[in-house]
Amino acid sequence: MRNDSPGTAILTQWRRLSVLPGGGWLFSKLLGWQVPYSGSVSPRVLLLEPGHARVRIRERRALRQHLGSVHAIALMNVAELASGLAMLGALPAGMRGIVTKISIEYFKKARGTLVAESRCVVSPDLPEGEYDFQSEVQDAAGDLVARATVTWKLGPVPA
Repeated sequence: MRNDSPGTAILTQWRRLSVLPGGGWLFSKLLGWQVPYSGSVSPRVLLLEPGHARVRIRERRALRQHLGSVHAIALMNVAELASGLAMLGALPAGMRGIVTKISIEYFKKARGTLVAESRCVVSPDLPEGEYDFQSEVQDAAGDLVARATVTWKLGPVPA
């Protein structure tokens, strides 16, 4: 098994860039370029540490549905991204993950600035398997807009 993990590279890049003026913005742009579909919602990573991520999106025309609020799938996109960043950052060396299932509940119309936050605990001796991680999306008032459960299949990075 390899000694590194995808999360190691992401955390290293975040730690280098986030301390610089405009570094968080640059990290978010690079992340969007590396993961184009997630980048389609123009996420802004606000916080990234092992087991904890906070990602912001802002309502704009490209994310709205016909009722004038942020589309459900844009919310799912940012919720999945937050769970992935938190989980990948916490993975032990030599492990990686891929989404196998995602479910989401919507509680109110999503408008304005929205923040997805995910916290997870990943044991250093984590066995290979499927694990659920939650991510919550709140609006600027702090109201819960959506809650996603993302199932990740975790296993070793191939040699």
